[in-house]
Amino acid sequence: MNRDGVRKSIWQEAIKAFPAAVNFETEYDVAIVGGGITGVSTAYELQKSGKNCILIEAANIGFGTTGGTTAHINNFLDTTYHEAISKFGLDGAKLLFESVNDAIATIEKNIGDNSIDCDFEKKTAQLFALDEKQSKQLDDIIEGAEKVSCTMSLINEISFPIPFVKAVEIPGQAQFHPIKYISALCQSFLNSGGTIVENCFCESHSEEEEWIIITTSKGIVKTRNLVYATHIPLGVNMLHFTNAPYRSYAIAFTLKDEKYPQELGYDLVDPYHYYRIQKINGENLLIAGGEDHKTGHSDDTGICFTDLENYVRQYFNVDVVKYSWSSQYYEPVDGLPYIGKIGGTSRVFTATGFRGNGMIFGTLSSKIISDLILERKTKYRNLFSPSRIMPIAGFAEFVKETATVATDFIKDKLFIEKVSSLAEINEGEGKVVKYEGESYAVYKEKGGSVHLLKSTCPHAQCEVRWNSAEISWDCPCHGSRFSVNGKVLTAPSVKDLIKIREKDI
Repeated sequence: MNRDGVRKSIWQEAIKAFPAAVNFETEYDVAIVGGGITGVSTAYELQKSGKNCILIEAANIGFGTTGGTTAHINNFLDTTYHEAISKFGLDGAKLLFESVNDAIATIEKNIGDNSIDCDFEKKTAQLFALDEKQSKQLDDIIEGAEKVSCTMSLINEISFPIPFVKAVEIPGQAQFHPIKYISALCQSFLNSGGTIVENCFCESHSEEEEWIIITTSKGIVKTRNLVYATHIPLGVNMLHFTNAPYRSYAIAFTLKDEKYPQELGYDLVDPYHYYRIQKINGENLLIAGGEDHKTGHSDDTGICFTDLENYVRQYFNVDVVKYSWSSQYYEPVDGLPYIGKIGGTSRVFTATGFRGNGMIFGTLSSKIISDLILERKTKYRNLFSPSRIMPIAGFAEFVKETATVATDFIKDKLFIEKVSSLAEINEGEGKVVKYEGESYAVYKEKGGSVHLLKSTCPHAQCEVRWNSAEISWDCPCHGSRFSVNGKVLTAPSVKDLIKIREKDI
């Protein structure tokens, strides 16, 4: 498995290993933890600026959400400019739009500078309302976009066979192959003298007077600056209460009629659906995504794939499902990411809360964090600062998310399904069960072999829940995810679930 789920994504075949000859006696200027678009872009930016960098990845480059994205590159966002104006003022919204265009320009420059063949294409997007309620939403979106100079034009027809009541087209968008892109940046990073260490798990760090000491599964790393490009930073801090983990689902289809829309497409359903095409192994595929929900908050995650497939089949002449996969992202309470220094630290940086715009904000993070480390001026610093004053724009959502975490913690402790024996677990099924006063995460393979784990997430002591679609244990509080053997798949937990032998219970 070379991504954080058992289902194969459309990009996965392009993942490759990067052999490392790391000397842990070396002292680094910057250590970057996490090998997705955020970590790779940041390592590349800093190394070419003259810093000596090490990129540490717990599994392989592209293992996380970058290997599971649908790789839309947009200058309009999940947080609309109308919403941004209401929360951050017109100047803040204009700065947001400027930052997004800066990120797109950075991607294009990186591609040009390194002659990267990553299927990059400029695209026009179409955003469409399916009913009158959505139409009013679209009016607000258009109004906000106009105020920040984001071009949206009303159109009478769309390229998608979906009934709509109002639609706009938005020029200046793009798409690419995310793994080809970050793999090429990794190679450039190595060529510039950078170091990549895969299958190296970051366990903790401590700040000393001059150095940061990082404890990893392969040894100690000594660095002057540390960047957590891990979706959500390790440990327990305020960011875990101002971001909520979500799962999103994607399916790639062939179409019988070969009518593949060339534009990027988005509706305004809640949660919304999104579309693009991609050629893989010489074959055109339609990628459709949606059915998002909070991590650990779906009783049957397999139904999400079924619902998405059925929805697409209503409108498209679907032939064959070629790929289906899911991935994780984080929703910030006030709609904007947290990029910069972690509060209370002097040389530890993070980037999280990207919503569904990871390609944009992962790239933007590389610019902001690099500017901070290199002590260059960055006009985006305050807008995205992790220590921006709380609570302002996101107070209501902050209370809601904090309450949800507390509810999950208490509910899971009180209402874990009670079973009297392991015989009640079906083959191919996972459950959190109560047995003689103790709670266990139990998965029974086909053939009867049983995996027994303590069900308590080591990060903040919440109870994990079974994800039937990705065959994993997911924590509903902060998004940690574990394999059936208890191995960490997704931070913020740095410890595996505790394994239990059957005879011990």
